[in-house]
Amino acid sequence: MLRSVVQATLRRELLTLRRSIEAYPDDASLWAERPGIPNTGGTLALHLAGNLQHFVGAVLGKTGYVRDRAAEFARRNVPRTAILAELDAAIEAVDRGLAAVRDEMLTAEYPLEVAGRKVAIGDFLVHLATHTAYHLGQFDYHRRVVTGDNRGVNAVSIVELPVRG
Repeated sequence: MLRSVVQATLRRELLTLRRSIEAYPDDASLWAERPGIPNTGGTLALHLAGNLQHFVGAVLGKTGYVRDRAAEFARRNVPRTAILAELDAAIEAVDRGLAAVRDEMLTAEYPLEVAGRKVAIGDFLVHLATHTAYHLGQFDYHRRVVTGDNRGVNAVSIVELPVRG
């Protein structure tokens, strides 16, 4: 059950990120820098897409994705269409990676050490979901500060989670 909850949550967050990117008026505003905000919206989107394609897609789903974490933070002025394609790839990676995880595997050790630590697959999946939500909030504030648009994009919507029984 945890696997399906994490999958639904990550899909929801990535779809919210997609809507958020589309809410910027143009490509340039996605990359606008502001004092006190360390990452632009574009940087956050590339980071989340790369992070999930690596940790869920490549490691758990054996997708073959090769992460370049430094590039996630160094690239600039990537067009929205390319970022949206990365997000679509991340959604596919989440689906493929979590399809490879059976519930009885959740207490097993995640195949990689993360930050020098060995953690259970289930624990790391929860971490990935909260990490994604954390950056999604940063992204939302970046969009609002840069555009002056305080309207939401239906983020963290409970109606996007599957209905149970």
